This record gives sequence, C-alpha cells and structure tokens, in this order.
Amino acid sequence: MTKSTRRLTVFPLMMATFFMVSGGPFGLEELISDAGYQRALLALFITPLIWSLPTALMVAELSAAIPDEGGFYVWVRRAMGPFWGFQEAWLSLVASVFDMAIYPTLFVAYASWFWPALTVGHRGFFLGAAVVTVGVIWNMFGSSAVGGGAEWLGLLLLSPFVVVIVVAFSHPAAHVASFGKGSDLLAGIMVVMWNYMGWDQSSTIAGEVDDPQRTYPRMIGGALALVITLYVACVLAAMRAGVPSEAWSTGSWTSAAGHIAGHGAEIAVAVAGMICGLGMFNALALSYSRLPFAMAEDRMLPAAFRRLNGRGVPWVALLALGLGWMLSLGLSFSRLVMLDIMLYGLSLVLEFAALIVLRLREPDLARPFRMPGNPWVLALWAAGPTFLIALSAVRNHHEKLGNVNALWIAGALIAAGLVAYIPIARYRKT
Repeated sequence: MTKSTRRLTVFPLMMATFFMVSGGPFGLEELISDAGYQRALLALFITPLIWSLPTALMVAELSAAIPDEGGFYVWVRRAMGPFWGFQEAWLSLVASVFDMAIYPTLFVAYASWFWPALTVGHRGFFLGAAVVTVGVIWNMFGSSAVGGGAEWLGLLLLSPFVVVIVVAFSHPAAHVASFGKGSDLLAGIMVVMWNYMGWDQSSTIAGEVDDPQRTYPRMIGGALALVITLYVACVLAAMRAGVPSEAWSTGSWTSAAGHIAGHGAEIAVAVAGMICGLGMFNALALSYSRLPFAMAEDRMLPAAFRRLNGRGVPWVALLALGLGWMLSLGLSFSRLVMLDIMLYGLSLVLEFAALIVLRLREPDLARPFRMPGNPWVLALWAAGPTFLIALSAVRNHHEKLGNVNALWIAGALIAAGLVAYIPIARYRKT
C-alpha cells in the first residue's frame, strides 16, 4: 500500500499503541474517587486479565498472521464475509466520532490550567480545532512520522510521572482512607475498561510495519506491560503520599503531583495532559484513516479514498475524517464511556469471532504467534471481554447524550450500519 520505504519498528509502534490505548494515567481520577485506592488497584489488576490480555493476544495472533492494511476490518471480512467486514468498520468509524472529540477537549482542559481565558466563549472550540488540524497535518507525513513523534511525546509525557513516583516512594507512607465517595468497584471497572481499550487499533497500519510477523507480538507485550505498570505505579504513589481519595476529580493529577513533588511537578503534569490530548488524537488518526482506504480497496467506499500522497498516506480519507472529528467538537459532551464501549465492544466481539472462525476454516494459515488454546478455549478467552461489554451496557443504561438515552443512540447507530450496507452491496455488484 505505502509508497514510503520507512516502516515502523517495534519501539515506535509500541509508543504509538501506548497513545492509542492509554496516553498516561489521565482518566483514572474517577476510578479513585468512585472506588477508593484499594478497590482502584484491584480493578487495575483484574480488568487487564479479563479485558486487555485476551484482546492483546488476539491482536498479536491476527496481526502477525494477516498483516494487511485495514487490520481488524480485513480479519472480519476474510473470516465472515463483506457484510460483517463492513459492520466492523462501521462500528469503529462511528465510535471514532465520539472518541476523537475527547482528546482535543483534554488538550484544551489542561491548556486552560495555564490560560483560563481559553475556555471563554468559542476559544476552546477553536483551540480544539487547531489540535485536530495539527494532528491531520502531522499524519500527512506518514506513519513513521507519527511513530517517531510518539516516541518523543511519550518520553515527555512519562517523565513527570516518573519523578512523582520516585518522590512518593522516597518518603514514608502517609495514612489515607482506602475507600472513595461511592466505594463502587463496578463503576471503577467501567472506567478502567475505557482506559484499557484500543489494543486492536494498531492493526490497521500493518502494511506499514517492518516484519509485522515478529513486530506485533513483541510490541503488544511491551505496550501492555507499560500501561499496566504506569497505572498501578501512579495510583500507588498517590495513595502512599496521602492524597485523599475523595479529593479526586477530572484533572486532579496536577494538584496530586503538586502535593507529592512540588509546584514544578504540577506544571509538568499539566503540560503532560496537553501532550496526552495531542498524542492520542495523533496516533488514533493514524489508525482510523486506514479503514476507509481498505474499504475503498474492496469497493465499499468510492475509489477516491484509495488516493495516497507521496508518503503513502490515504490523504482523502484522512481529510474527510478530520473534518468529521472537527465538527464533533461542537457536541455537548466530553466523554460517554458507555456509548464508546458499546460501539467499540461490539466490534471487538466480531474480532474474536473472526479469530475463532479462522482457526476452524484456515487451520493451516501461518501463525507466527498463536493465542493459547483450541477454538473452544478461544471462546472462553472471548467470554471475559464480552461479559464486561454486556455488564457496561446494563450498568450505564441510564446515561444520556443530551436528553436521549445513550443506549437508544447506540442501537440506532448499529441499525444504521445494517441499512447502510444495502446500497454498498448493490454498488459492489456493478
């Protein structure tokens, strides 16, 4: 696919995946507030075993076995046909409308820590639109530019948290209450699911990865270890330093860093929050923009989406998505965890189904990495994420977008994908 000779290796791909999934401990504030420190740590250990580990293993196997541009869309289409392949891509792209509005908003929130006037009037929207523009332009230089940038952005983001962790553990532990305001472990797990999702996003750029058969399994293992270690170490540091669990709310990592390591750390973490917003948007734009390209290759979208610039970037797809993401900044929400998880979660279920079907239909497919177990065991691996997705829907069924129940919105968007395939199928027959 790509015209560029520069391909992503293990570390740049790992740091890009770090931003696709995590981007730092931002977002864990509500977990500590709702569940308290002990339950937060329990959720941070339990959730990866049920949610992240099966997904990471599945992605490692399928990315190494089918290293094609389009990633999870290609897996599902190959295993179950074009209808389900289209639904997989539809769910992911629709979810991106809600997901990608979060990260420019996060950038603006931390930028306003330095300049409060940024949130007055329409200034916040224009700054968010500037973040989208920067991310789109950055992506125009290719996957190697995004991966290389993720290395430097990741190091800058992680540095203040390393200092905070070292300072916290260099002093005697302070007493702090173990339980949060609600002592709600289930609510905490929902937050952790959101902070641990997105392991499959790096698969869409497999055609731009050096030796993907070996790179993906190594990268996935390193990224999973980095994210879990960072989350647990940061929460432990805050608990050890005596930051009250009831004091946590969105954006509290700045004040927590100041409490632990002084005003300089507070400033550095605010800058890290801005880096997180830009880095996550940048990395996810790389991932999502390859889906319309792969769909156009299969005649599910107009041929214009196949157009590449000199660096192998599907620039029409990138510009179209960038415009949609910019328009979504005007929506009156910052994060709808349930809606995001519902749409993403259903696409994840389709990926696990593809894993099992391919094991049955193509047992001789070369698999440089194999997820442990036969198809029946793989179904058990898939049961954990599927259960958590269903639990999320039940637990948060009252969440709303404006005055409309988010569950109804999710259902309408899923149904729209089923209807949208009708003209696509007719177009493909012509």
